[in-house]
Amino acid sequence: MAVGLRHFTARAGNGSGEPILDTDNGEELVHVQPSVSVAVGDRAPESPGTLYITTRQVIWLSELDREKGYAVYFLSLSLHAVSRDPEAYPSPCIYTQIETEADEVEDESKDSDSECSEVLDLSKIREMRFIPSDANQLDTLFQVFCECAELNPEPIEEGEEEGHNWIFSADQLEDEAGAGDDVEWHFSQNPTNTIGHSNGHHDLASSVLELQINDQRFEDAEEMEQDSDTGHHHQSQQ
Repeated sequence: MAVGLRHFTARAGNGSGEPILDTDNGEELVHVQPSVSVAVGDRAPESPGTLYITTRQVIWLSELDREKGYAVYFLSLSLHAVSRDPEAYPSPCIYTQIETEADEVEDESKDSDSECSEVLDLSKIREMRFIPSDANQLDTLFQVFCECAELNPEPIEEGEEEGHNWIFSADQLEDEAGAGDDVEWHFSQNPTNTIGHSNGHHDLASSVLELQINDQRFEDAEEMEQDSDTGHHHQSQQ
């Protein structure tokens, strides 16, 4: 399976056509959203096209040029979120972050992402925005993104335990607090964060858990201090 953003030209039918899916291996079309522009990296938005969301990938096809299209597997989307802040981007959109083949990729060069570039190097693209003509469709699109992302969890490498989840009771938090350095490892499978849905980069999640654990330790320390003060008080009365 290809990693990162890639060109997509496999279409069927007349006119702008529809994407050819890998139906033999169970890929299904989940949602179609017409009149969606796409902004790749720092480039200006493309002319409107059609967004196809399947059980495995996100595909955008130009309505004007049958040879222009982009696709990215959900396993390569490390994050997607709704963006409505005009200071972050002029138009309301679905913002996505894309994992590339290299573990460490240099910042997108101006030569590859500028409007004057003739060849767009998709291997260096780390961000992409989907801009619907109707901003009221953002919440629907985000929900579909979330549902399909859940169908594509990160593969569990050999040696990792299965079954980690994001629902923890107070007792479990105490157990995690006593586990010391193992706490962060237990949360390496976090699928979400506060601004959207994430399939990776879980520093925020670890920070939240650490804060919860530290709060519990502070509470325990306060209780011990209160018990100590009470003990001293009884001794002074005697």
